[in-house]
Amino acid sequence: MVLDLVPPDAPGIATVAILAGTVVTWFGSQWFEESAERLSAYYGLPAVVQGSVVVAVGSSFPELASVVFTALSGVFDMGVGAIVGSAIFNILVIPAASNILSDQDLEAGRAIVYKEALFYMVAVAVFVLTLALAVIYEPVPTAGALVGELTRLLALIPLLLYGLYLFIQWQDVSDYDSGVEREGIAVRHEWRRLLLGLLVILIAVELLVSGIESAGQTFGVPDFLAGVTILAAATSLPDLLVSVRSAQAGRGVTSLGNVFGSNTFDLLVAIPIGVLIVGTVSIDFAVAVPMIAVLTVVTVILFTFLRTDLSLSSLEAYILLVFYLLFVGWIFAETVGLTQLLGSA
Repeated sequence: MVLDLVPPDAPGIATVAILAGTVVTWFGSQWFEESAERLSAYYGLPAVVQGSVVVAVGSSFPELASVVFTALSGVFDMGVGAIVGSAIFNILVIPAASNILSDQDLEAGRAIVYKEALFYMVAVAVFVLTLALAVIYEPVPTAGALVGELTRLLALIPLLLYGLYLFIQWQDVSDYDSGVEREGIAVRHEWRRLLLGLLVILIAVELLVSGIESAGQTFGVPDFLAGVTILAAATSLPDLLVSVRSAQAGRGVTSLGNVFGSNTFDLLVAIPIGVLIVGTVSIDFAVAVPMIAVLTVVTVILFTFLRTDLSLSSLEAYILLVFYLLFVGWIFAETVGLTQLLGSA
C-alpha cells in the first residue's frame, strides 16, 4: 500500500499492526457513526439516507483510497479485485454479523428492499456494461481476446448513474419530516468529529492492511487470495463496525442502508475515480465477470431474504455466512489451480 508501514517478513510487527489497526478503527468508526447520526438528525435526513449516503460514503473512504493508490501504482486490477471482494463481504458477512451480534432480527423497511437493493442491482448491471463496452470499443489485442481499456469517457457512465442516485436521495430528503428537535446539536463540533473519525479510519485501515500484506508475504499467502478475501475484509472493517453498532441500537434500516450504499459508492464512484486519475486502465473481462456473477447471485439471495417479512432472521444470517465460506473456498480453489473460471488470475 501507500505508506508501507509494516516491513515484510516481520510477523511480530505485523501482528501488532493488525491488532492496533483493528482497535483504532473501532474508535474511529464510533466517532464517525455518532457524529453522522447527530448531523443527520440536525439536517433532517431519513434513516435510510443516513445509512446509504452519509455513513456509506464515509465508511467506504478506505476502499476509495485503495483504488486511487493502486491506480497510481500501476496495479489497478488489485484495486478492482479488492472492491468486488469487499462488496461480496459486505453483502454476506455484514448483515449476518449485524443480526447475530444484535441478537434480534434485522429489520428492513420497504425503502431498503425496493429502492436501495434494486438500485444496487442496477449499479452492478451498469458496471458490467461499462466493462463490456471497454472490451468492445477499446480492445487490447496483444493482451488477450477479452481485455479492454477503461477510458475516462467510459468511467463517466457509472458516475452519472451515481448522480441519479444522489438526486433520488435528495428527493426523499425534501419529502421527509423528521420531527426531531435540532436544538442542542453543536454542528461545527460534530463536523470536526466526523472528519477526525474519517482520518482515524483511513490511517488505521492503512496500518491494518499493511500488517495483513506483511503477514501474507511471511506465510506465503497468494496475492489474489489475500486481495479478494483478507484485504477486502480489512477495508470493509469500518462498514462492519458501523453497521453492527447501528443494528445493536435498533436501527436496522441504517445498518442495511450502509451495506447497499457502500457497495453502490464503490462500484459507481471509487473505481471510476481511479480511472479518471490515471486516464486509462486495462481490464480483463474474463477475470472480472465470474467475480461479478458471484456478487450478483449473493445480492439476489440477500434481497430474497430481506423481502421475506421485510427482515433478516437468525437462520438466514447463518446461511449468508455459509455462502461466504463457500466463496472463500472457491477463491482458494481458483488460486491453487483446481478450477479455471478466473483463467490467469
